Amino acid sequence: MSDFLLDPRLAADTLTVLDLHLSRLLMMRDGNYPWLILVPRRSGAVEILDLDTADRARLWDEVERVAAALAAETGADKLNVAALGNVVSQLHVHVIARFRDDAAWPAPVWGKVPPIGLDEAKAAALVAALKMRLAAA
Repeated sequence: MSDFLLDPRLAADTLTVLDLHLSRLLMMRDGNYPWLILVPRRSGAVEILDLDTADRARLWDEVERVAAALAAETGADKLNVAALGNVVSQLHVHVIARFRDDAAWPAPVWGKVPPIGLDEAKAAALVAALKMRLAAA
């Protein structure tokens, strides 16, 4: 994993939460939604199919753990989980907590409303809570 480089667009748009066994866990800098991204630390991975069998299983396990932690911390009405990669080709999986009263509900979040800045205190509290939940899992 020493040759892993995070895509510059992902780096610019996110805060690092922590490194899981396979993935770097990031938080989007968009205060409209609690929005996490998992990026497998595998150089050149664009599609889930680019991972070997063990890494595909580990990625899904990490997505499940992160989604459960995000749901527990936010009380989300719905979780959106997606691996699109149309703009940033580096393999990454979005896990977004959605609420019936959020800025884009019920539409997808992409391009619906402009991003707003994160409340730094709320973001730090969520990061700390996620770290505790993920360490306990």
